[in-house]
Amino acid sequence: MMTPTTSTDRVTGRSAISSVFTVDDLLSEAEIGWQTRARMFAEQRISPTIETDFEDRHFRSELIAELGAGGFLGMHITGYGCAGAGAVSYGLACLELEAADSGWRTFVSVQGSLAMSAIAKFGSEDQKKTWLPAMASGQVVGCFALTEPTGGSDPAAMTTRAERDGADWIITGDKRWIGLASLATIAIVWAQTAEGVRGFIVPTDTPGFSATPITNKLAMRASIQCDVQLDGVRVPESARLPLAEGLRGPFSCLNEARYGIIWGVMGAARSCLEVAVDRAVSRDVFGGPIGRFQITQEKLATMLLEYEKGVLLALHIGRKKEAGTLTPAQISVGKLNNVREAIAIAGQARSVLGGDGITSDFPVMRHMANLEAVRTYEGTDEIHALVIGRALTGLDAFK
Repeated sequence: MMTPTTSTDRVTGRSAISSVFTVDDLLSEAEIGWQTRARMFAEQRISPTIETDFEDRHFRSELIAELGAGGFLGMHITGYGCAGAGAVSYGLACLELEAADSGWRTFVSVQGSLAMSAIAKFGSEDQKKTWLPAMASGQVVGCFALTEPTGGSDPAAMTTRAERDGADWIITGDKRWIGLASLATIAIVWAQTAEGVRGFIVPTDTPGFSATPITNKLAMRASIQCDVQLDGVRVPESARLPLAEGLRGPFSCLNEARYGIIWGVMGAARSCLEVAVDRAVSRDVFGGPIGRFQITQEKLATMLLEYEKGVLLALHIGRKKEAGTLTPAQISVGKLNNVREAIAIAGQARSVLGGDGITSDFPVMRHMANLEAVRTYEGTDEIHALVIGRALTGLDAFK
């Protein structure tokens, strides 16, 4: 059996890719700095143990404070202890974290793009001051309780309800696939009310709140997703996000998370491409390296093309986000294309690796499994295709 490939061993693959394609000339010094710091964190703190963590279904919560100290939590938010980094800087950090494992980009996304963004966009000044600095440092973990067991793609049909009871609210319902819920300090809970959908900051130690990790996952195993039950959870009016009215609130946060995915999955794709290039030049078959065969070179070229196009698409979308001109349909284009192509790249890489490609000696099958999960959350392929179709035709296929 081959010696397991590490990030240090993959210099050949990385150097080969960068000799053909790099976006450094299109990035600012600050953006390159964020990318470099994220890559160092991923390689030094995540990659050395990720295969074992994936196998053992272990989430290293001790890394949360380190991510906070590095400025990666809510890094796109300005003020309240957050870094105030640009959209492209945030995207590059997502790319590097997901090159190690999708679960860690997911953590940063749930914490920053979902939970923290909900408070930053729709919270009161007191709520922002109370929670955002502690979340940016990693002292407080948040989760985003939107998805329900019977309607992941149809949040408008949510059955979780919040009823007024004097000066308080009573929340009852069930949520599913809620990242970080079992270790979170607070949950951003979305519920139907008499006035429509509203959001609430719910401390997870409130009586009636319970979170149960989903343990039979074959993807995202180094991450945490939970079933959540809200059994008559009582919270005061001060827990309600005052500016969140209707589905605009959760959808706005979801678009922040989808943006990070557009970048992140290209990190997983790059990781797979790197090991495929390494294998192509190091494994001898029929008297020489398999990389000398035309069909292998065609596979590598196709992977590089799709990776390059995906990164350039992410950069284009990032610049539009920074300019304030990004539309939901454009986010759907990025999420649909880049996840789909990352999965295709992983599959091609596995074929170059041969039988060894299905082992944990290489990260490819782990990335493939994780990417299938990423393909499903924050909008399935089908949902994003319908968003794009609606933008093209003006006709709503959701109804």
